[in-house]
Amino acid sequence: MESNQPPPKKLLDQVRDTIRVKHYSYRTEETYVQWIRRFILFHNKRHPKEMGVPEIEAFLTHLAVEGNVASATQNQALSALLFLYQEVLCQPLDGRIDAIRAKRSRKLPTVLTPDEVRSVLQHMSGVHRIIVQLLYGSGLRLREAMQLRIKDLDFPQHQIIVRNAKGQESRVTMLPTSAVNPLQEHLKMVQRLHQQDLEQGYGAVVLPFALARKYPNANRQWIWQFVFPSSTRCRDPRSGAVVRYHLHESGLQKAVKQAVRSAGIHKRVGCHTFRHSFATHLLQNGYDIRTIQELLGHKDVKTTMIYTHVLNQGGRGVRSPLDIS
Repeated sequence: MESNQPPPKKLLDQVRDTIRVKHYSYRTEETYVQWIRRFILFHNKRHPKEMGVPEIEAFLTHLAVEGNVASATQNQALSALLFLYQEVLCQPLDGRIDAIRAKRSRKLPTVLTPDEVRSVLQHMSGVHRIIVQLLYGSGLRLREAMQLRIKDLDFPQHQIIVRNAKGQESRVTMLPTSAVNPLQEHLKMVQRLHQQDLEQGYGAVVLPFALARKYPNANRQWIWQFVFPSSTRCRDPRSGAVVRYHLHESGLQKAVKQAVRSAGIHKRVGCHTFRHSFATHLLQNGYDIRTIQELLGHKDVKTTMIYTHVLNQGGRGVRSPLDIS
């Protein structure tokens, strides 16, 4: 007698399903799937159910010794494998994972001076200039800036609500006065673009978590649109719907690299450098370390302490360093 039961899903499909149930980001989904696939191939396509701690240790040791990966990369691979065994296979691992660990970097972050920041901004224009203003003026991570939605900008209160940031935490940071007018002019163009999309039968964006099912029409509302939308529409890899996503990070990274070169700055500068500079300049201007910790969204003040130049100064009435002439 033939069974009507559907065939069991492949392992990597099970991984994707579990990640989506837990509302992890698409980027995390792709990263975890990649590491699990590499783990399986490393062990000659053995099924993970047949393996355990010794095989995980061998893989992680290979990454550190032969792959020469950074500590953060090795930890990322370990997180993916722990997720596989604990959440997908529900197979407890017997014993402590004792692999050779990659050496943790002790490098201090690159920090620009206020004059260097202004010089870089002078060599940028358009939407890329506005984004860098927010990276430096609000202390945003690159991904946080790209994922901003209209509802996250509070112009009357001069603040930005950063939602579902690193560790699925949310926080509030300042919206620098110097960025308000350029940002509002930019949003006028974004609204015209959104109106054109609606007239052509599009206008949808990807909504976080299960909001698309709970509010079927919310994905076309103005407040849910990305502040920095892509110039083209694309197909959402999860739902298959045609949506307008936010700008890709690579475009800004290239623009920053070109601006730094044009400004004649001989430092290794990336987009995250502006967040480092935000924290350092606030400390230099006498703001309290705990206040800066909250603005950056650090769980532990020890993470913020890397920027320490001045401590235990008053932190009330914080002004963005972008607004300090």
